[in-house]
Amino acid sequence: MGDLSRIGVAIDTQLLRRFDHFIAQKGYQNRSEAFRDLIRDRLVGSAVVAPNAFVVGTVTLIYDHHTRLLPEKLTDLQHEHHHVIISTLHAHLDHESCLEVVVLRGKSKEVQKLADRLISTKGVQHGRLVMSSPETAADHHH
Repeated sequence: MGDLSRIGVAIDTQLLRRFDHFIAQKGYQNRSEAFRDLIRDRLVGSAVVAPNAFVVGTVTLIYDHHTRLLPEKLTDLQHEHHHVIISTLHAHLDHESCLEVVVLRGKSKEVQKLADRLISTKGVQHGRLVMSSPETAADHHH
């Protein structure tokens, strides 16, 4: 972890109570480790913003597979960008709904652009991109 620096932080009492409850549920041993994780998470988030930063990410899509030509459109998009896509997981949720998780890697701007295209495809009910920068995440020690 390196040298430790102690800091004092003023936090609204009610907010701190909620935070303590949250970290207890998540299984943190103390506030310090929880704060370190929050800070790392924010740093990873901002590192990802640089358009040429190398990132890995997942796009989660939920869609109705009966939507005309939607599965074909999603597949075509993925073939078009095969150099960015590592893997795809497909799950059938019920008679209509499918869940697809697409694992991506590449420059932040490419990953973001493909994710936006997948998520905005007509018939996709919900989509979300989660990105991480391996270089920034690498300094995370437990």
